[in-house]
Amino acid sequence: MPKNKVKIVYAGMAADLIHHGHINLIKKARKYGKLIIGVLSDEAIITYKRKPVYNYYQRKLIFENIKGVEKVIKQKTLSYVENLKKIKPDFVFHGNDWKKGVQSNTRQEVIDILAKWNGKLIEIPYTKNISTTIIINKLRKK
Repeated sequence: MPKNKVKIVYAGMAADLIHHGHINLIKKARKYGKLIIGVLSDEAIITYKRKPVYNYYQRKLIFENIKGVEKVIKQKTLSYVENLKKIKPDFVFHGNDWKKGVQSNTRQEVIDILAKWNGKLIEIPYTKNISTTIIINKLRKK
C-alpha cells in the first residue's frame, strides 16, 4: 500500500436525532481520512431500539450536509459486515458504549472482519449526558 494513499474511515450510525455526541465522533474520525458514514436503515434500528423519529432518507440528507462527511451509504442491518467487505476501511470509529449490551456482538464482528485486512477499530469515549433517548425523555416531560 503506498504511503500517500488516502485512508478510508467508516462510522455506522443510527443517529436518529443528531446531537453533539455524533458531531464529536465525526470531528475525530475525519482527521484519520476520508469519512464514510453508514446510516442504519429504519429496519436495522428497529431490531435494537424503537422506530426512528426521522426516516432513513431524512437522516441520510442530514449526514450528507455535515462538514467532513465525504460519503453516506446505507447500512441495511445492525451488522457492519456487508459494508465493511465492500469498502475495506482502514479505520472504523464508534463510541465505546457498545462494549456491553445489544451491540457487543456487532462490535466483535467488526473487530474480526477488520483483522482480515489489518484495519483498526477506534473507540472514543461516549459523550456523557447525551443520547437520543435522553432527548426524547426530556421532550416527553415537557
